[in-house]
Amino acid sequence: MIHQSMKTIGLLGGMSWQSTLDYYRLINEGVSQRIGGLHSAKIVMYSVDFADIERLQHAEDWPGMAAILVEAGQKIAAAGADCLLICTNTMHKVAPEIADSISIPLLHIADATAEVLVKDQIESVGLLGTAFTMEQGFYRERLADHYGLTVLIPDQRDREIIHKIIYQELCLGQVIPESKDQYLRIISDLADKGAEAVILGCTEIGMLVSQADAPIKLLDTTQIHAQKAVEYAVRGKHRAC
Repeated sequence: MIHQSMKTIGLLGGMSWQSTLDYYRLINEGVSQRIGGLHSAKIVMYSVDFADIERLQHAEDWPGMAAILVEAGQKIAAAGADCLLICTNTMHKVAPEIADSISIPLLHIADATAEVLVKDQIESVGLLGTAFTMEQGFYRERLADHYGLTVLIPDQRDREIIHKIIYQELCLGQVIPESKDQYLRIISDLADKGAEAVILGCTEIGMLVSQADAPIKLLDTTQIHAQKAVEYAVRGKHRAC
């Protein structure tokens, strides 16, 4: 018997739609596993045109992107969502603006990931992602300042490789074996530099590499973020009977 109604999850997606598809699947699978029966997640989703976002990203027009995503977040809240997830790591750079514009909680992807690291008593972690995520402070500093983590990033050449593969391959749904080899080499290098785990800090990276590919712990932020949403939505609920 279900004693409480399920909360509605708001997804701000389309960045890219490839990973948003994974969010939708993972959240519904998680709800089904937690409650059983024919239950699926209650979701409100707004999916943006990623071409508009990508153009503004590489023009470094963060206020322009914030305006687009603030409007989208407000529409999600107005549609009845009880929480909001930004389905991308990079655009958490404008998470404060989005959070300030809505009255529902924003479940931050870096917080969800850091909570796993702290629980596992990991202190030094490698970070893969877009150049924006790896190089700018909005993500690394949150991990360091809020959770006491030491964050390691690849050297400049490898950051360029990671970034190019994300935008020119993974966001287009292309999974190329040679690119996987490059990522695994970079992950191994981070481990050699002292990383106890590596954050797959772009929601598309899980398309290319998984835990089965590496001896070091990998944190798939898409999976972690989706699980956080499931926990929020079904908290206090019992399995259907």
